[in-house]
Amino acid sequence: MERTVESDLLDGGRKLPLVEDFYTIQGEGFHAGKPAYFIRLGGCDVGCSWCDAKYTWNPRLYPPVDVRTVVERATACAARAIVITGGEPLLYPLGPLTEALHACGLEIFLETSGSHPFSGRFDWVCLSPKRRQQPLEEAYARAHELKVIVECEEDLQWAERCAARVGRRCLLYLQPEWSASDRIMPLLVEYAKAHPQWNISIQTHKYMHIP
Repeated sequence: MERTVESDLLDGGRKLPLVEDFYTIQGEGFHAGKPAYFIRLGGCDVGCSWCDAKYTWNPRLYPPVDVRTVVERATACAARAIVITGGEPLLYPLGPLTEALHACGLEIFLETSGSHPFSGRFDWVCLSPKRRQQPLEEAYARAHELKVIVECEEDLQWAERCAARVGRRCLLYLQPEWSASDRIMPLLVEYAKAHPQWNISIQTHKYMHIP
């Protein structure tokens, strides 16, 4: 399956393969509970088996949209925070999008696996590293928040390896994989109590029944 869109169709990032954009409440991590406008881009080459956004993986399903259109919709609502997510948004040049959003006085939060080079300017970077396609070194350095999805006990070892590479001010989160949440949550609770540098992130939007 193709995972990228030809660069000439993107016009240097002035167009991006938009899956959806919508105003909601951030459900995970440090900013959980915060109203935010989500911009979800298509395309991912990581391919996690438990991904809850597999519909985003093939960007060819989503023709490139002019970023000015997206910015107009974002600024038409009351949101003061923007979440750029995917898919894997760093597959694309994000400079034009983030510049336009910042010019409107908006905060920009990035959700990424960190597996591709950075572009654009962000106020907050949530790094969610995946073992099958590991982050680039620059992603660890840029992360404000490390959010590791835990499906099994082995993932805790991966979480600690990642935590050893981020900056000392980076916030650390363990998040149960949704389908394994009931099984894995007791382990995460006890682990966080024994290692209090870690916090637990819950997908609160799923309990609120919102996107």
